[in-house]
Amino acid sequence: MFEIKKVDESISLKVLHEIIRESFITVAKEFNLTEENAPTNPAYMTLERLKDSIQSGKEFFLAKDNLQNVGCIAIEADKNNAENYFIERLAVIPEKRHNKIGRNLLDYAISEIKRKKGTSAGIAIINENEQLKSWYRDYGFKETFIKNFEHLPFTVCFMRIDIE
Repeated sequence: MFEIKKVDESISLKVLHEIIRESFITVAKEFNLTEENAPTNPAYMTLERLKDSIQSGKEFFLAKDNLQNVGCIAIEADKNNAENYFIERLAVIPEKRHNKIGRNLLDYAISEIKRKKGTSAGIAIINENEQLKSWYRDYGFKETFIKNFEHLPFTVCFMRIDIE
């Protein structure tokens, strides 16, 4: 049985933390990201940073497949425009990828945003990750701009989707 549930005090943050780190480490390795050259990458997220992100307003949702924790996603309202949201930390553990779990998590996040009267959602990804960029494009996201940050060893692609 597959289910997605909002992370609350009944769910250990250690579980969420492990899913994020385990899921993002494969991408970190693929793009040669380390704690030194990309310390804010989710592969190197600390439990403290995860707690801080929840306290600052990110809502996390956990996916389970046959009682196994398999993925997560987060949404956060734009502090400058409550109709805009950001989607972050879409993560699926490596052995469960390509089973539509990511798609189900993204569908769930979009429905939550819609329920909250949001009209658009943005994401930021590694621009050089063509496979992921293509996956988001196929979902309906459009590139808005690409930015180079001096402190990151990659460029960042910002994408957005309108929610009806």
